[in-house]
Amino acid sequence: MHLNFIEMAEKRKYTLDNTSKETLENWYRLLTLGRQLDEKAPNYLKQALGWSYHAPYAGHDGIQLAIGQVFDRDKDFLFPYYRDMLTAISAGLTAEEVILNGISKATDVAGGGRHMSNHFAKPEWNIQNVSSATGNHTLHAAGVARSIKIYKTKGVAISSQGESSTSEGYVFEAINGASKEKLPVIFVFQDNQYGISVPQRDQSANRRAAENYRGMKNLKIMYCDGKNVFDSMNTMDAAKEHAINNNEPVIVHANCLRIHSHSNSDAHELYRDDSERHCVRLSDPLERFRIQLIHSGKFTEDELLIIDKEEKKIISAAHKLALKAPNPDPKTIYDFVTPEPYVSELYPDGLHDGSKGKSLRLIQALNQTLKAEFRHNPDTFIFGQDMANKDKGGIFNVSKGMQQEFGPERVFNAPIAEDFILGTANGMTRYNDKIRVVVEGAEFADYFWPAMEQLVDSSHDYWRSNGQFAPNVTIRLASGGYIGGGLYHSQTIEGALTTFPGLRVVYPAFADDAAGLLRTSMRSRGLTLFLEPKALYNDPIAETIVPDDFEVPFGKARVRREGSDLSIITYGNTLPMCLKAADQIKEELGKEVEVIDLRSLLPLDEDSILKSVKKTNRALVVHEDKVFAGFGGEVAALISDQAFNFLDAPVKRVGSTFTPVGFNRILEKAILPDIEKILVAIREVLEF
Repeated sequence: MHLNFIEMAEKRKYTLDNTSKETLENWYRLLTLGRQLDEKAPNYLKQALGWSYHAPYAGHDGIQLAIGQVFDRDKDFLFPYYRDMLTAISAGLTAEEVILNGISKATDVAGGGRHMSNHFAKPEWNIQNVSSATGNHTLHAAGVARSIKIYKTKGVAISSQGESSTSEGYVFEAINGASKEKLPVIFVFQDNQYGISVPQRDQSANRRAAENYRGMKNLKIMYCDGKNVFDSMNTMDAAKEHAINNNEPVIVHANCLRIHSHSNSDAHELYRDDSERHCVRLSDPLERFRIQLIHSGKFTEDELLIIDKEEKKIISAAHKLALKAPNPDPKTIYDFVTPEPYVSELYPDGLHDGSKGKSLRLIQALNQTLKAEFRHNPDTFIFGQDMANKDKGGIFNVSKGMQQEFGPERVFNAPIAEDFILGTANGMTRYNDKIRVVVEGAEFADYFWPAMEQLVDSSHDYWRSNGQFAPNVTIRLASGGYIGGGLYHSQTIEGALTTFPGLRVVYPAFADDAAGLLRTSMRSRGLTLFLEPKALYNDPIAETIVPDDFEVPFGKARVRREGSDLSIITYGNTLPMCLKAADQIKEELGKEVEVIDLRSLLPLDEDSILKSVKKTNRALVVHEDKVFAGFGGEVAALISDQAFNFLDAPVKRVGSTFTPVGFNRILEKAILPDIEKILVAIREVLEF
């Protein structure tokens, strides 16, 4: 049942009469400090001091004060958006911290000047550093609320955003998922009726964005006047109480107004007439609150003027300190790109002699390693599509038996919403750094594209927060072809994935490497794309001896076959083909071909590649992905750039044609690389 806040009048905790003067003074100080900073911010840009992006909050005063006041930094998680200056101040940020963010100083607590101005955060207080992709943090809020529920903390996640962001599909995914799972999260819609210049009527069918979610179960919707301090405080207080007591999400829809332009790069005179702009100025929430305080007799005008001057002095002092603060050092740009990985002491080179362990198929190695790591770390979770229905464990049964052993709280299904899967995984790990999440990002790698928004955002979480947060997530993707699957079932996507700094991308081909890389991925901090060649899951050719404790470091290639006449650099499905081709060339021409298994694409073992090429003086790069713009182009460029003087022939590449992968087996064979195509290329390079 849905009740709006008007129907809950008996729970009104805050009124002008029953709120202490001390509390009212604190609120007024926060409101005044915030407004003075809001009005001062554009001057920094005019003086070429920074703050090149500023989104004024004036007109959102009531709801932003309330969000910050109900936030408990010890138990809650707050996800402010770019207009939430007062929210951040009300939650505890100082004037100096706000200015340091605005002018992008190295001592900015949000991210050390790495993120856009007006993106206020303080991760040590659980005030999260969020993306500029509007509303995408709703997924992170839902994810951390899942952890709050799992770990039974009496707290909430609060996601704050403008009403126009609710048009985004991932916002629906977040609210739908939070409702399904009954998560303690508050989604605050600050509705000022504009998305930059686009009026609300062009954004959604319902006049109030919250009504778009009216039919969802386990969801309470509350409305308040976001301009009114008391109404906003009462609503946020009731929303938090409801979310905690009922373990279910709440939407707080706050009616606000935007007094100024969307930002300092916008001119609202172009789409708002004089009358509208005059009316919003007359409805200034701060001025109305000030009048209320004076008319109540609790404050005189002189008392408030004194407070105004005191807050102005605070800002002046903060301004002077902020200007003296150091700028970011350009030498630090490579800091915090990717977290330091787990380092293997037992297998520093990712090699073993085969003397211990047992022979496993690739799919068995993955399954056993997942289970072993779940026993090793009780703060490990796995979810995705088809993960936990009776005896099924993923579309290929890689995780078979896991829910039976570890229970539905740690192994569970997700909706068909790839952005939701990755976004909430990111959010879950914000709860504490012990948590490790494994997701099947999609049933097939080809279906992962809807999650790319979250992948891109997550890829720079660590960098933009200045090392304060990294999503500890391993994304498993069944990749590649040779199964007759066609579009969306037979393509590989590492060529796109490896273009993003902050990610790790691995692609094992044999059971031992699959086990070792998966263990390292799950023990490391940060985001790893774990690509699995599904055609090799049960193929005897990928079966190897796998030590129970095997670990493979990132960025360590493996020489799968020694040689002196040609280096083949490969990975994934084409690795067994290259080994067979090398053996055939030995029989046919008496030439020894060295085969380098990259295993890890990001980071890339450049030293092993160059060492091999300098020994053999010839190079062939082979992979399943398209030749044009495929990952092999980067390998070829590396060789040409750093080993050109050692080459006796041009670097050649073998891969797929620049087409989609066809469903008919005849088409698939024409498109994908195979042993015959590899043999032709080997001969060409050797004969040059």
